[in-house]
Amino acid sequence: MANKFRKLVAVEPIRFDRQAVQKLSQVADEVICYQDSPASQEEILRRIGDADGVLVFYTSTIGAWVMERCPNLRYIGMCCSLYTPESANVDIQAAHARGITVTGIRRYGDQGVPEFIISELVRLFHGFGGVQFRPEPMELAGARVGVIGMGDVGSLVADALRFFHADVCYFSRTRKPEAEARGICYLPLPDLLERCDVVTTHLHKHTVLMDEQALARLGNGKVLINTTFTLPYPLEALEHWLKQPGNFYIGDTAGAIGGVDGPIFSLPNVICPDRIAGESVQSGQLLREKVLDNLRRYLEET
Repeated sequence: MANKFRKLVAVEPIRFDRQAVQKLSQVADEVICYQDSPASQEEILRRIGDADGVLVFYTSTIGAWVMERCPNLRYIGMCCSLYTPESANVDIQAAHARGITVTGIRRYGDQGVPEFIISELVRLFHGFGGVQFRPEPMELAGARVGVIGMGDVGSLVADALRFFHADVCYFSRTRKPEAEARGICYLPLPDLLERCDVVTTHLHKHTVLMDEQALARLGNGKVLINTTFTLPYPLEALEHWLKQPGNFYIGDTAGAIGGVDGPIFSLPNVICPDRIAGESVQSGQLLREKVLDNLRRYLEET
């Protein structure tokens, strides 16, 4: 490839194996991959240095302060999901203002999310994991489940639940005719909360859609599920709701609920393995392929 990065730096672990790192040398004269996460913005700045290309995972942020001090930087590759500027861990607007291209990936870890949700709901409904939703074991068939956010992941979750004959409805800021054609009915958010026994949220990071009043409308004897790195409702509101009788929370990572040392993680009605539902051998392979494709496409178009 005639056009290459002069220096490409992965500022933290990005789930690249040895073969994928070797492929980075095809798009850059010099490749540096750090194997630990930077502790500060100053450390990120030091690692980037005079590089013209940077790769970053979701665990670190690159803001305007760093970009202003890296005059050679022309490309930032996010090795994680990029849906909206507001949910990104890179300051997209600051990058564009400096002529820096930012790319991200989608649809690489989606399949693990419905698998996680089905698995944990079955365990909770039947009592296989030591706690049980209702006095008698239940099947998913007929369970009233509301899906909030019908994007890539929400659609997969809704279809998986329908396979088990759950009664699924959805709320989204925009109507989804293709979902409704599959028999998934739309409900306004207040109606969905009142109707459903299980509510699972699939929204962009930093999207707060519900408050304590919404959780009160949801009521008790319900299950809340969230697999996003941030909560769509205040942490304090969730903690208060979980103190009411018959309520359960299912989530994959502890960071969203205040960490393993927080007041929520150890509650008996909280199910949280603290493992990313979308992280698997398959998702890692897709991640690497999509990141490399973004790098090559950028160089070809430059």
